[in-house]
Amino acid sequence: MNRNIFAGVDIGGTKTAVVLSVRPPTILTRIEFLTCVAKGPEPAVISIIDGIREALFSQHLQIQNLKAIGVSCGSPLDPLRGVIMAPPNLSTWKNVPIKSILANEFGVDCFVENDANAGALAEHLFGAGRGTLNMVFLTMGTGLGAGLILNGSLYRGSSFTAGEIGHVRLTRSGPLGYHKVGSAEGWASGAGMARAAAESVKKALSRGNTTTLASGRREGSASLSAKDIWIAAQQGDVVAQRVVCNAGKKLGEVMAIFIDLLNPECIVVGGLALRMGEALLGPARDVVEREALRSSAAVCKITSAGLGEEIGDIAALCVAVQEHNNGQ
Repeated sequence: MNRNIFAGVDIGGTKTAVVLSVRPPTILTRIEFLTCVAKGPEPAVISIIDGIREALFSQHLQIQNLKAIGVSCGSPLDPLRGVIMAPPNLSTWKNVPIKSILANEFGVDCFVENDANAGALAEHLFGAGRGTLNMVFLTMGTGLGAGLILNGSLYRGSSFTAGEIGHVRLTRSGPLGYHKVGSAEGWASGAGMARAAAESVKKALSRGNTTTLASGRREGSASLSAKDIWIAAQQGDVVAQRVVCNAGKKLGEVMAIFIDLLNPECIVVGGLALRMGEALLGPARDVVEREALRSSAAVCKITSAGLGEEIGDIAALCVAVQEHNNGQ
């Protein structure tokens, strides 16, 4: 029986998706379920296995049709051993050998990659970075990370941690992110925006100003999310608009670093940039124009992810396809 089906597994802190494809980016079927991190990895792993089986059955396919499985999730992880090592959004997933679990269950190769690298592969092959030789993909969600395509290939670094831009310190003081004050993740991420918004709300209220963000904040805790901030900004809330703009400016500082160091043709931003668009990317471009080397900035396109909200699914499939083809 021909093995002609790739399976992709996109593991997120809230939801996990299983998809099948003969040739990405076309998806045959998709199954989504809650990851339920608090319950540990076992229920989710069982759901992943059941999801792959259910997806195959829905397409009148059998396990023998599987060619390879790709898994995309947050760092830290060991891509060679295929072990998930308690990333921030999967804190209960401590040293989970997802590669061997799925490979043994289905009898095919399984490949594991962090979500930033997987997203870079997807955008390079099928999205906004298609046709480029050098590009940077930024994951701007709860955290901030980067996947690097250099000279047409994914660059992982000597210990597979290349692209961890969130750990880079932008300022001597400032919001905490990636265990470091003033870090890029502290300034330019969903969690960073939430912390900035909480502080901005306090200042606004102390000055007698009003903001709709105040009603979204529980007493004693910063419960605001990036989604709350964006909704308020769209409704004209000045405090929320300022938070989005400031995050965009810090994102621009991050981009300027990459432009000066790597001279990419394209910087693609996923996550929040898909939803906030130019409200985030406009201020970022202004900073790049001011901060980056002019000749390098002139050849670098800055854009949101071309694959849109499907990027996670396609990224997981690209991990399977790329690694399978490399092994041929």
